[in-house]
Amino acid sequence: VQQASGGGLVQPGGSLRLSCTASGFTLDYYTVGWFRQAPGKEREGVSCIGSSTGSPYYADSVKGRFTISRDRTKNAVYLQMNSLKPEDTAVYYCATSGRPSLSPDDYNYWGQGTLVTVSS
Repeated sequence: VQQASGGGLVQPGGSLRLSCTASGFTLDYYTVGWFRQAPGKEREGVSCIGSSTGSPYYADSVKGRFTISRDRTKNAVYLQMNSLKPEDTAVYYCATSGRPSLSPDDYNYWGQGTLVTVSS
């Protein structure tokens, strides 16, 4: 199972880096996606990175502010979040899939999320 970590409280305009790590399997073999769910809202795709090409994909709402990357030596995928806004507040999850997609329906395995709160 993979697990997200690195959340916390940050002021608007600040930065956080989330980590997705896995035990028992190699993240390299999968597309890894980041999703978020705010209170009262549906889970939405934020970003994903393909397994073979490593190509990144981003939701329009985070383009230019968030960067997804892999560290194969650490079996981890990161989400660097800059210029954070209050509307980025949510529980963030990482999950794996067989193909690049920002739709939660294309992902099967969900770990525990990490809470990101953007507030002054």
